Amino acid sequence: MTTQWQRKRAILTALNSGEFVSGEHIADILGISRAAVGKQISALSEYGLDIGSVKGRGYKLFSPLSLVDSTKLVDACHNRCFYFDEIDSTNAFMLQHSDELQSGDICVAEYQSAGRGRRGRKWQSPYGSHLYFSMHWHFAQGMAQTMGLSLVVACSLVSVLAKFGANEIGVKWPNDIYLEGRKLAGVLIEMSGTADSGCNVVIGIGVNIAMPAAQGELIDQPWSDLQQLQVSPDKTALTLALYQQLLDDLRLFELQGLSAFQSRWNAADIYQGQQVILQLGDIVISGEYQGIDEQGGVLLATADGVQQFVGGEITLRKS
Repeated sequence: MTTQWQRKRAILTALNSGEFVSGEHIADILGISRAAVGKQISALSEYGLDIGSVKGRGYKLFSPLSLVDSTKLVDACHNRCFYFDEIDSTNAFMLQHSDELQSGDICVAEYQSAGRGRRGRKWQSPYGSHLYFSMHWHFAQGMAQTMGLSLVVACSLVSVLAKFGANEIGVKWPNDIYLEGRKLAGVLIEMSGTADSGCNVVIGIGVNIAMPAAQGELIDQPWSDLQQLQVSPDKTALTLALYQQLLDDLRLFELQGLSAFQSRWNAADIYQGQQVILQLGDIVISGEYQGIDEQGGVLLATADGVQQFVGGEITLRKS
């Protein structure tokens, strides 16, 4: 941890009680001036933290922080584990170092300055509020072996979150996790390689734990977080559970493919039997959603019969 973040962490530890803390008290803890405290607080606000101040009372952190215990995380991982307070993107880091990594190596961060979702969307990544996680995996048989991978990762997420009490969730094709029609978690899979030889894959996962109000207003789609379910997992335990579940599921996927996960997907699928719209670039297709096929493509019952699609984005059709 850098000296800069040691100081920031000390301030956040003092503020994480949820009560007002005086500037004098923080200055005493850090051995710095009140003016320096003010500058540090201002800098922390730029990381998406909801910190308020009231004259005569001090500073208060209005949204709770859940930080990873990096020592416990690294000690418990059998693979290499990279942990950062601040990074541009955990996926980007893993992609940059893919030639040096082994299957199962992970990267975890508390803040991403350039977090990304599917289709180039920005993933809001306020400091210490959510889980930002990436895992490296090598598929010896190439990109063809990865067909359906995003659905497998979604199943892994559902299994892990259920263990921590988030039982009212489901999957939206191809890999989003939803709570009551609002996005709770997402997956971004990126790869390099060829169709018929080995390829390196980075599996990026973002889970909303406790969204600061101001950050929530920046999101252009309905969202949810674990806090709304009154679920407050220890983030270190959640990270380790996700790491282990992915190890187990990816090994199974290598051996048996998507068929081993069909029943898990069907049990969590939130759109089964509903009227949906599939957006494929400029093309819009309407039909009844009938789940997935053995390759992970979406099946729609349309006016032209049941059709299979491997790309695009589905939404519920408004009545």
